[in-house]
Amino acid sequence: MRIGKLTALFVVIAIAASANAFGVTKRSVTATKLKPRRHRVRRVVWNPLIRGSHESMLRQNEEIDRLGLPRIEDESQLEELKASDQLVPLEDTKSFQISPTLDPEYRYAKPWTRDFIADLSDAYYEQFHTPLVITSAVRTVEYQRKLRRRNKNAAPDTGDTASSHLAGLSIDVAKRGMTRAQHKWFENYLAGMRDQNLIEAAEERRQACFHIMVSERYAEYRDRQANTPAAETTLQSQE
Repeated sequence: MRIGKLTALFVVIAIAASANAFGVTKRSVTATKLKPRRHRVRRVVWNPLIRGSHESMLRQNEEIDRLGLPRIEDESQLEELKASDQLVPLEDTKSFQISPTLDPEYRYAKPWTRDFIADLSDAYYEQFHTPLVITSAVRTVEYQRKLRRRNKNAAPDTGDTASSHLAGLSIDVAKRGMTRAQHKWFENYLAGMRDQNLIEAAEERRQACFHIMVSERYAEYRDRQANTPAAETTLQSQE
């Protein structure tokens, strides 16, 4: 009888000890779960040399109006401009390529815009031995409206700040994959052209590209450079 009572006492003590042990474990797990995690936030300073602005968009539309160019409404008007050679095709070369995601119907631009990208990409290729990639060129108003439905950062299809792609003056050049040296060179080249009022450009923040609108004045500039071979020009590689 005495042995039985001792056995029962030991069982009670063992159960109590086990309960305490489980309680400690549970509290420890709960405390671990509630412990806040601290994450490091990496802050990237956005300070591009080629910065877009409302004023730049106004100037782009002023150039379109100065030239009396239409904002291309639809596919029918686009095809008419192609047929009359007012828009010329952009085709792959050694120094620039067309992104495979760009619909062949929209691989067109004004002649002086094509000349600009040819000169720019040749200079870039001579410096870095790698081609540039064109991700966008002419667009229609119809296309721009569809684009704005899925991309709230896209320029308007009407008004004083409408996209200059609608007149065939603009191209977008991919910046993804550029090294720091390539990016700096590219910025400096565009800045030099912008300072001569030959282009309007912006490094896009939310899209991995540079937007470039080319003024018709670039055609005159190019002709002058061709007739003065001894002059230093920004058509050559810029350091």
